[in-house]
Amino acid sequence: MFKVTPNPPNEPDLKFNQAAHRAIDHYLNPKTAPPVAPLSLFTVAANASNETLITNSYETFSSVTALLLDLSEDLTGKQRDVVLAIHQLSELGVLLMDRLMERESAVAGG
Repeated sequence: MFKVTPNPPNEPDLKFNQAAHRAIDHYLNPKTAPPVAPLSLFTVAANASNETLITNSYETFSSVTALLLDLSEDLTGKQRDVVLAIHQLSELGVLLMDRLMERESAVAGG
């Protein structure tokens, strides 16, 4: 059997050599600092009003409460107890947000 290319090739592969140098330079000799990744996937708009933040928090707690009650219907035993305990914490969040909404509307109204 005859091999078309020698083992190893006689001439260096220039494209591979250039790519290797670019990779080494990229990691060992960076021209600029790499971009900093955000600390979290989601962010809240810095200019969001208090009313917007309160309303969205209330709606989020309310949605979690509804989801947990729906989930608890399909569970039994300890798993159901855990879901209902989380539901109570979520409901507490709803009550706290409701009180905050009342205070904010009283301040805004007069």
